[in-house]
Amino acid sequence: MVSRHWIDELADSLEEKLRSRGKEVLVFNGGLSVSGLQHVGRLRGEIIIPETLRRILRDRGLRIKQYLTLYTQDAWKGKESQRRAFKDPGEAKKYAGWPLIRVPDPYGCHRNWVEHFWNDFGPYIKEFTDGEIEVVTTTDLYAGKLKEFTKKTFEIRDRVREIINKYRGRKKYPESWIPFEPVCEKCGRIDKTEATKITGGEKVEYRCKNCGHHGVTSIDNGKLNWRIEWVGVWWALGVDFEPYGKDHATPGGSRDSCVDLAVNAYGVKPPEGIPYEWVAMRTRDKRIVDMSSSDFTGFTPREWFEVAHPHIYRFLVLRTPPMKKLVVSLYEIPQYYSQYYQAERIYYGVEDPGDEEKKILLSRSYELSYPHGSPPPEMPEQVPYTHLAVLVQLVPKELWATEGLKRLRNSGHLPENPTDYGVKRILETMEKASNWVKKYAPDYLKIKLLPEPDPKIIEEIPPNHREILYKMGEMLEELKEWSDEAIKNIMIEATKELSPKERRELYHNFYKLFLGQPSGPRAAPLIALIGRETSVRFLKSVKK
Repeated sequence: MVSRHWIDELADSLEEKLRSRGKEVLVFNGGLSVSGLQHVGRLRGEIIIPETLRRILRDRGLRIKQYLTLYTQDAWKGKESQRRAFKDPGEAKKYAGWPLIRVPDPYGCHRNWVEHFWNDFGPYIKEFTDGEIEVVTTTDLYAGKLKEFTKKTFEIRDRVREIINKYRGRKKYPESWIPFEPVCEKCGRIDKTEATKITGGEKVEYRCKNCGHHGVTSIDNGKLNWRIEWVGVWWALGVDFEPYGKDHATPGGSRDSCVDLAVNAYGVKPPEGIPYEWVAMRTRDKRIVDMSSSDFTGFTPREWFEVAHPHIYRFLVLRTPPMKKLVVSLYEIPQYYSQYYQAERIYYGVEDPGDEEKKILLSRSYELSYPHGSPPPEMPEQVPYTHLAVLVQLVPKELWATEGLKRLRNSGHLPENPTDYGVKRILETMEKASNWVKKYAPDYLKIKLLPEPDPKIIEEIPPNHREILYKMGEMLEELKEWSDEAIKNIMIEATKELSPKERRELYHNFYKLFLGQPSGPRAAPLIALIGRETSVRFLKSVKK
């Protein structure tokens, strides 16, 4: 039996279960709490995996609507990392325990905390997916469907308490417990209030343990206990499939308790679901840390989009089974492009990995990596990301589409008649590579070609090195095929008599001659992109 991509196998088992529900329109959902930095890791389980499954199952005839629920009524914890977002972290302590949606924007440019930190994430969802995802907030739901669910909860609260207490160890809720957390009208907290009496079905009396206030408020001014709220979202939206983080997946853990509640208190069929692992980040110094919203650890979809195509991130997500840790880094963008291009070659049959499982995993991950539509009919031209990172530093931005593409043709990286998609992708990648160089590239890749050979630098180059560099220039002048590989062979030939140590020293002088610094990008691609005429002129300038 031929193995299949994990997401196709998942779609098979899911299709059967979803069809058995007998619904005309099925509902997929994901859930996020905007507690701080909306990092790119949050795209994995709550957005890209369900969106890809939705598209696969739609092709099989299922009608599916997809939501993303923002838990905006959750309490702002007021962690040190969150308070540091404000000019005065000490002053910000007063917002601890407020609903997220009511915490002010620390930068003053949006209406509140949620809107500010959603800005680097929400508008980019359409770049990383087909855009057919409706975002809803629990704040809005409490004004409608969740208000109805809250009233229903009050009616069956003894049964609800009985089920939740099975999962609370020794900290059982008493018979008097009302599973609702109102917002204190005096101090604004939602995490320190206790509902003491239900009044008329739509209001609760409460006392605040923080400020001592006693008051009455409507049930759309607060939230349900989090377990009940989770079931409430399933009920309000009619959710049929929802992935969940690994922290909810332990036997007898939070998801099990919510399934129990859904079935045995509310008579709701719980959604199908799959657990997924966190996405971690590799730092500049190669440390691996889990991304965290409230700890402000990670980077956003906006930051990824500045330096890489969404396709590349989708590919990494789809290549990695959900319960396997995914580690990403903005410092490693060039190697992700290399991995993506290999998958592209396998998809178009240009490369055979020699392993059927690898072939299926990579080619299918590539095929599904396109946020909109499918891959083009013929393979696009591939130019290594680092080549473009070098090229954008050699050619002014206004000439990228003319002189830039011309140099890629001259160096053999682009045919005379490239595909439209290939050219479009190259020009987009130039823009992204230019941003990457400024923010994340290692120092040796940050270059500036000297306008002319510098006599002072030439004077410092030892005579035997000048001789070799001059010889290299002569050989390059006669070179028939101007390509990375041919140039590399010339360089090997010109330096074959040198020991490894002498060769390193020669290349220090080589880079100084061109860039005024002792290191730089790989020599052959650099020369290929600088071009024959300029390269030969610099190399032959060393002869007095």
